[in-house]
Amino acid sequence: MTRALVTGATGLVGSYIVGRLLADGWSVRALVRDAKPAAWLASQGAELAVGELRNAESLRGAAAGCDTIFHCAALISSGDDWMTFRRMNVDGTRAVVEAAAASGARLVHLSSVAVYDAAARYGASPTDEDTPLTPLDTGSFYARSKREAENLVLDAHASGRLWATAVRPTVIYGRRDRQFVPRAARVMRTGFFPLFGGGRTTMSLVHASAVADGAVRAARIDAAGGRAFNLTNDFPVTVAEMVRYAAAGLGRRVRGVTIPLPLARASFALLAYSLRAAGKTGLARQLPGAFEAFTRDNPFTSERARRELGWSPTVTPDVGIPDAFTWWREHRTQ
Repeated sequence: MTRALVTGATGLVGSYIVGRLLADGWSVRALVRDAKPAAWLASQGAELAVGELRNAESLRGAAAGCDTIFHCAALISSGDDWMTFRRMNVDGTRAVVEAAAASGARLVHLSSVAVYDAAARYGASPTDEDTPLTPLDTGSFYARSKREAENLVLDAHASGRLWATAVRPTVIYGRRDRQFVPRAARVMRTGFFPLFGGGRTTMSLVHASAVADGAVRAARIDAAGGRAFNLTNDFPVTVAEMVRYAAAGLGRRVRGVTIPLPLARASFALLAYSLRAAGKTGLARQLPGAFEAFTRDNPFTSERARRELGWSPTVTPDVGIPDAFTWWREHRTQ
């Protein structure tokens, strides 16, 4: 039986990978900081290994005997503290590389499209894995940490220390989402949602099951070693369609309010100024990316994953989005 270790197993993608592996007949070990909140993973059949990335001994113990490590643990937001991002996302990944090399396990690293800087994303051609990774803004702490972490993984493969690959998802949604769905749902609870330019923009959105599928496929294909794969466009969905599907999941009427792009741009600029004045520069830096996500069509392509991994997602937005918002409605704490 193939045995895998999943870091970040209680998170969105990590939990979907655990479920996928168990369904495929793998033996799964989940690295968790506390066994009690992760008991639901054990009830599904996963073995819980208590430890954390900063504890090398616990990490090596969890990796022992594993054929594959799926590294999903990462810090997504922490204000303006670069060192916190570096400790978790870069140093944590370095520790996983060491554990994988020591155990002889393959390593599948959950990276991010954040490795592409903003200018590269919206070039003349679709953003694919051959798009040059030009310098990132020094204040883009999450993006910098994800790029450095991915470089560690792929450099370790190139040097022959281990077999490794990386997958780069965009905005991910699904059950247990702690980012996109809760934020959108809280706006929709007001009964309104802004549709910049009429909501015709095609979103950069991918279901967690599709990301799990791509990661598991990459682990099984020898030729994926040393490669990175965008997992960024399973099915097209516009902002207006997303709002309609989400409203169905929330069980309430949500009115889409069309806002002209010049007005939206001015509003975001004013909001960014207010956040910086309030000392919330981290949030202010996120606004340009959020504005582009709702006003510019998805710039990414996943053709390499479809061609080389046989990636073929199955959860369509009309099913996945209502389900994700229904789950949030039934499990939200506030």
